[in-house]
Amino acid sequence: MKLFGTDGVRGEAGSFLRAEVAMKLAMAAGIYLKKTAVTNRILVGKDTRRSGYMIENALVSGLTAVGFDVIEVGPMPTPAIAFITENMRCDAGIMISASHNSFEDNGIKFFDGHGDKFSKETEERIEAIFFDDDQLREAQVTGKQIGKAKRIDDVIGRYIVQLKNSFPVEMTLQGMRIVLDTANGAAYKVGPTVLEELGAEVIVLHDQPDGFNINENCGALHTKDLQNAVVKYRADLGIALDGDADRVVIVDEQGAVVDGDQLLGVLGVYMHERGVLKGNGIVATVMSNKGLDDYLQSFGLLLHRSDVGDKNVLEIMKKEGINFGGEQSGHVIMHDFAKTGDGLVSALAVLALIIDKKKKASEVLRPFSLYPQKLVNLNVKEKKPLENIADLREQLDALEAEGIRQLIRYSGTENKLRVLLEAKDDKLMQERMDALVSFFKKALND
Repeated sequence: MKLFGTDGVRGEAGSFLRAEVAMKLAMAAGIYLKKTAVTNRILVGKDTRRSGYMIENALVSGLTAVGFDVIEVGPMPTPAIAFITENMRCDAGIMISASHNSFEDNGIKFFDGHGDKFSKETEERIEAIFFDDDQLREAQVTGKQIGKAKRIDDVIGRYIVQLKNSFPVEMTLQGMRIVLDTANGAAYKVGPTVLEELGAEVIVLHDQPDGFNINENCGALHTKDLQNAVVKYRADLGIALDGDADRVVIVDEQGAVVDGDQLLGVLGVYMHERGVLKGNGIVATVMSNKGLDDYLQSFGLLLHRSDVGDKNVLEIMKKEGINFGGEQSGHVIMHDFAKTGDGLVSALAVLALIIDKKKKASEVLRPFSLYPQKLVNLNVKEKKPLENIADLREQLDALEAEGIRQLIRYSGTENKLRVLLEAKDDKLMQERMDALVSFFKKALND
């Protein structure tokens, strides 16, 4: 059994992610962290899933069993856990969330003492300890060495201050009407609070979590309610977060969704214009549209591409000395203010741009055209190695000969194959997509 995927450990709660798995994982992480521990404290937060209670208690048991003290902060966005971990001088932070997945799933994400996600090498070492029963047994402590746990309910204030620090001090949201969809998730309190404190009139959707309705027909993956509300209330902007608030989708005043690549482009150029963009470029993933390349080049900026996953984006950002990047899906990393994707920081940046330009969202958030692009997610029984699929190479060579860009990969968190095609000719691309989908359905599910 492999534990770590592209973003921590994720799976169906109570099945793959059972209580004993969470406890052993916490023990393994604690054993690894003991070598460099300074404060002997680990922060634990979660989103609003019912299974969070089970996993939280299992993590606390595992960490205290190997001698760590635990600080529990309850439902908080993933980027808040990254920030508070460093702010409170903890040795590590743990976020319990399956992000945009439905309530049946849950996950465990780790941050080091600086608020950065664990490296792949660190995850591999923790995974090796997880499967070493002798080491797990020998590491458990007794007597006064057993750790303690306490809950702190007021850390939300620290995060709100950090969010407001990302917004220009000379600006206010006074006079703006904003619709916010919190996806019945981790930002259901902090999201409306920070926007109201900055002066906005806020209409909030889906802020009544019950443990099961997180991401359910709402939030960043399901924007229909938000789009309708923006038009109904004549709002200046709509903001949709996902369950752990590390991604954002923006809806303009006409009720239209802004493409993630257009958002990255307009924010990157805006930072460049203000002289705060570092590294003369931005980082996006292999999923991003070629239209983004062309737009950035017109300003003399470079687009660096990474593998899918905000952790991979951040790795290239650090390597190239760049402070801005993200994913087409809505993970936007503004590294001067956040160590990971932060939906609220990103939304505030969009609001600052709109105020500064003195124009409507629809007028400033679509500065370039996108190449026709289509993404299809296929459910698969098993993730057969792509290089072992007969005739696939011939299919891909034929696409390349026709000038069609392709990206085919398995999801790191679900049993799905993601097939992306991009071309100037929309009709040809659709024909080739239909053929490719039929090919994969037969090759992977027979």
